[in-house]
Amino acid sequence: MHSADADAFPLPRRGSVHAILSTTRPRQWVKNVLVIAAAGAAGALGRDDVPLRVAVACVAFCLLASGTYAINDVRDAPEDRLHPVKRRRPVAAGELDPRMATALGVSLMLSGLMLCIAVSPVLGLVGAGYLALTLSYTMVFRHMFVLDIVAIAGGFVLRAVAGGAAAPVALSRWFLLVVTGGAVFAAAAKRYAELGRDDPAGRAPVHARREVLDAYTPALLQAILLGSAMVAAIAYLVWAWKVPVVAGVPWRPLTAVPFIACLARYGLLVARGAGESPEDVLLSDRPLQIGALMWVALFALEVHAAS
Repeated sequence: MHSADADAFPLPRRGSVHAILSTTRPRQWVKNVLVIAAAGAAGALGRDDVPLRVAVACVAFCLLASGTYAINDVRDAPEDRLHPVKRRRPVAAGELDPRMATALGVSLMLSGLMLCIAVSPVLGLVGAGYLALTLSYTMVFRHMFVLDIVAIAGGFVLRAVAGGAAAPVALSRWFLLVVTGGAVFAAAAKRYAELGRDDPAGRAPVHARREVLDAYTPALLQAILLGSAMVAAIAYLVWAWKVPVVAGVPWRPLTAVPFIACLARYGLLVARGAGESPEDVLLSDRPLQIGALMWVALFALEVHAAS
């Protein structure tokens, strides 16, 4: 919906509970599935109390992320009011007092950090690192050319590291390279979508986009997208082929098929203008969901065959 349409047909005002829930952005919790996926990729989910530890770590990162979202909304409220979609965030819309949002953010971050420490001191350090990076992004890096993409990608990588720390298990370097490539791909896709939000040539109205976007060009972001996708795909193939064949079937290499298909599908959606909100793409695109289910099914078959 365009800004003019939103003004003509304003959405009903949300109550306090709804506003608080909206500020925590539960749709974005899907990103924290990476905490579980990392432990699963290391083959650790079937060990003793690992599933419980990883589940708690996933919940902890949901709390940490939601806390930073609340702080981000307070800081970005003036800018969000100029955005066609973000203007509906509770703080920007005047539905949640900034002081309450700040208190909510601090409480969620402290709760998440305590949960991390309860699982293990190492996970506590990873959680603290995630908070430091995310808050630094909100305050500083989001305004810095290239470093904004690096910071966004770093948040995904730390989620994977958290899965390994919760298990605890060492993560393959190749797997971490897969996550890094995929994270840079998602971050660059976000900037690419923002750059061309109102104009395919990348000349969106200045009031509707971040200043850092002026330093980017569609060609540069396309190069980053292509390069990071290639890194993720090649690293995945190497990682998958390093795993021994189970019961005569190359289950892990077979998982590369849906992985690369999903990567290609996401790239196609980005080319069509999607990607500004990765969670919306993942939760709304049926082919991506089918590909993800195929990946999970093949991975589960490998684990079952090895047990």
